Amino acid sequence: MTSRRPDGDGEPSAPDERVIAARLALLEGVGAEIAASFPGITRLGGQVVAALYLADSPRSMDELSMELGRSKSNIFANLRGLEAAGIIERRRESGARHDSYTLRGKYPDVIIGAYLARLRRVVQDKRALSRRALGLLGDAQGDEANALRKRLDDLSRKYDLFAELMDRYVPNTDGPVDLERLIALIPEPVLRALMTAVKAAFSVADTIATHHEEALRRTSRKR
Repeated sequence: MTSRRPDGDGEPSAPDERVIAARLALLEGVGAEIAASFPGITRLGGQVVAALYLADSPRSMDELSMELGRSKSNIFANLRGLEAAGIIERRRESGARHDSYTLRGKYPDVIIGAYLARLRRVVQDKRALSRRALGLLGDAQGDEANALRKRLDDLSRKYDLFAELMDRYVPNTDGPVDLERLIALIPEPVLRALMTAVKAAFSVADTIATHHEEALRRTSRKR
């Protein structure tokens, strides 16, 4: 909601259209970002995040409903999802009749923290799924069973690797991650070396994938 400031005669001045456009762009952009990154949270949920970021104080559900022009039921559903994701927190001020909501930390630090926490859960869930599927397969024999076992072994190996890398290098925190501060603490030579290593790894991976695809095509033609 754009405020109206009094002009020289004490009358409220019309809101600057550029302010409205910039605010709307942020609401829409954050809305799309959050919806794409967190299942169960819609674009409206991302707009709630942007509105709380722009707010000077916690906002009630009624205030968010009025500001974003959406029903309280839709706002409430997204507030629950955002709270479950660890992005916002609910408060009840002394003497207040209703709860209010605020971000759990600075934006975008709170989003980075929530996304890393979600990524860690996804890796652990898929790791457990791979092992459970292998357990169900057991010592089944035959071409189909062997092919499935090979794929499940490969999947389990990859998720074990992802989990190990995350445990070793990714901050294990339930809250905002100050990525800007972390980057600032890493010496520039280390960042350059890391970037060089990442580019080299992707280049090698692309080369291997290309050779693998060519080998598959040759094998297919021979058949």
